[in-house]
Amino acid sequence: MVRAALQMVITDTADIEVVGEAEDGAEAVRLTEELVPDVVVMDLRMPGMDGIEATQLITTGAGSTRVVVLTTFDDDDYVYGALHAGASGFLVKDMALDDILAAIRIVAAGDALIAPTVTRRLIKEFTTRPAASPPRRSELDGITAREREVLTLVGRGLSNTEIAGELSISIATAKTYLTRLLAKLNARDRVQLVILAYEAGLVATSR
Repeated sequence: MVRAALQMVITDTADIEVVGEAEDGAEAVRLTEELVPDVVVMDLRMPGMDGIEATQLITTGAGSTRVVVLTTFDDDDYVYGALHAGASGFLVKDMALDDILAAIRIVAAGDALIAPTVTRRLIKEFTTRPAASPPRRSELDGITAREREVLTLVGRGLSNTEIAGELSISIATAKTYLTRLLAKLNARDRVQLVILAYEAGLVATSR
């Protein structure tokens, strides 16, 4: 029902086109390889191959398709897995349809977006999870002290405007630092930077 409703709304949207629909993860992967869409809107709980496995196969494939996960609010246990699998967005089904459409556009343009409620749950997941291994700080050896500051603020969920205010720099400069971090850390988007910031221990667990 959700898929049918979303399909109807997108069909009535001038700048977004539905090129295919899938009932499960395996079909989503197959259709992505065949149709090469800009964005896949992915559920997580599906029969057979779930959305996390399908997301991983799509984002590591030869194409440039990006994935937005759209799922129910109580799926927060899957947030970390979906983002690690390469999702560029994580939305909840009770969001306004206009916000979902806006998120599709944002991800299609190469950025990333996580619903605010999911961001809070993601941070809580990181801060309550026992450390399975020492922080991976070695990955950050190639970045400057200022870039480390920016990465820490990204990990805390601050926007470019908020980062600029926090560090007393221009928004353009904040964007430049973000671009450098993406390149130096070989990160696909802002979501991966958040994950790296937490895994490297840059964001205090007391937050």
